[in-house]
Amino acid sequence: MATVPLSHALLLSAALFAIGLAGVITRRNMILVLLSAEIMLNAAGLAFVAAGSRWLAPDGQIMFLFILTTAAVEVSIGLALVLRQNHLAKSLDIDAAGSMKG
Repeated sequence: MATVPLSHALLLSAALFAIGLAGVITRRNMILVLLSAEIMLNAAGLAFVAAGSRWLAPDGQIMFLFILTTAAVEVSIGLALVLRQNHLAKSLDIDAAGSMKG
């Protein structure tokens, strides 16, 4: 069975992280920002799994489980904020989120 070299996996992880970071920085829509943050979390998980498989240790997969848990919490809280923002301001623009007080 052929394996993927560590450098290729880390390069893909870095590219995904850069795409996610660019999405977080440039997007104005809350849902797209959350999606970009998910891409960044998955890129970090890919780097952990690739490094763990390189050194034949389960640590990378365990860290990926923690990352998946963090991503699930981020999605649930983020979508709750998006729904509240949409209810209050009738917009998903991030600049309009300043109107959410208390």
